[in-house]
Amino acid sequence: MPSTVKKQPRKAAAKKPAKSSVVPDMLDANVSVETNAQLIARREQAVPRGVASAAPIYAKYAENAELWDVDGNRYIDFVGGIGVLNTGHRHPKVIAAAKAQEDQYTHTSFQVVPYAPYIELAEKLNALAPGDAPKKTLLVTTGAEAVENAVKIARAATGRPGVIAFTGGYHGRTLLTLGMTGKISPYKKDVGPFPSDIFRAPFPSPRDGITVEDAITGLKNLFLTDAQPERVAAIIIEPVLGEGGYTPVPFEMMHQLREICDQHGIMLIADEVQAGFGRTGKWFAIEHSGVTPDLITVAKSMAGGYPLAGVIGRADVMDAMIPGGLGGTYGGNPVACAAALAAIEAIEEEGLLQRSLDMGDHLKARFAEIGARSAPFRMWDIRGLGAMVAVEFVTDFDTATPDGDFTKRVIAHALKRGLLLLSCGMQGNAVRVMVPLTASDAIIEEGLGIFEASVAAAAAEEAK
Repeated sequence: MPSTVKKQPRKAAAKKPAKSSVVPDMLDANVSVETNAQLIARREQAVPRGVASAAPIYAKYAENAELWDVDGNRYIDFVGGIGVLNTGHRHPKVIAAAKAQEDQYTHTSFQVVPYAPYIELAEKLNALAPGDAPKKTLLVTTGAEAVENAVKIARAATGRPGVIAFTGGYHGRTLLTLGMTGKISPYKKDVGPFPSDIFRAPFPSPRDGITVEDAITGLKNLFLTDAQPERVAAIIIEPVLGEGGYTPVPFEMMHQLREICDQHGIMLIADEVQAGFGRTGKWFAIEHSGVTPDLITVAKSMAGGYPLAGVIGRADVMDAMIPGGLGGTYGGNPVACAAALAAIEAIEEEGLLQRSLDMGDHLKARFAEIGARSAPFRMWDIRGLGAMVAVEFVTDFDTATPDGDFTKRVIAHALKRGLLLLSCGMQGNAVRVMVPLTASDAIIEEGLGIFEASVAAAAAEEAK
């Protein structure tokens, strides 16, 4: 995507974020006269500490894979709003579609006066989702809301209460979704008890010696000890763990889950909130396995930065709820629907599915080079599907002990040099990449140069 901003030359060893030599018009405008420090002080008085932010900077302007803060510092964005910006910041098609919709109406509530963009997007999602059976789509506002509705639909369709999730899975921060989320800190700490009839099965882990066979055996043992299969409505799984470490589900396991669900009349829910809309090189990550789920939850990059989520599923399952049983005041907001249709069109027209595959191959190769050169025997694993890639740091290869402290230092050094990164994983020792698929090769290389300098700096700091 063309940029109006002149790109900076690569400065891998820069001591602080670069200030662009050609400043975007919005940075010259008097949008905010406050500094990062002033906004931090205001935030401390106005916002609860539970709403944490990864970086102590405040956004002023963003374009594609670049962001400027209120102090004028430029950053390369490898976070993308936590996987929301596969089509980049302010994609022209997305912005134009949203503005055009705003000129007509911004809200009526689909439950009161419905509108065409909701139907058009539902039709598009039904066509994109895997499987030959007729499908229907519910639109809501957040990923957690989508997951809650998927569970509600599965329970109505089966007449059963139980839900099985997996170790390391992340499904949201509401109380029901926290019951399914398999990570205590910071999400579940001090806020239980959680809803009943939610069970957890093991996820394959080479580090812990848990094979696919072990995980499936654990699930079957769960049927014998705690979760009577005739009372289980759904098994929910992320085809690639998000917060849990960007670990893809082995295809063999996904096929066995499909067989188990078919055997016991259980709904298989694919949580594609983070992995969907091209992040892995397919519209939905589960497509890599060839398995068709009964329900799919979607959000994040579907609408190119606008708040929108949904549940796509078999028509007979989606129709299980009585009229009025599904919906919400803001669900399927017309502006967000218009943005989503434009974002999907951009993914199609710009070949971003193939771009994701190519980008993923390049990232993995470059990370391997960087690890060998800048932190030997510290970068234990490089994994992912398409451009949904993670790099995991350990203390050494002999013990493969997760090193969350080293990971934090890498991220901190990257921020000082002008690169936005986020960690993930049960031990917080993996760096995940969510750079927009529209990012230029030059921007990606610049970001990788900063990443290498940051890894080297973290290693040198440790050696002192």
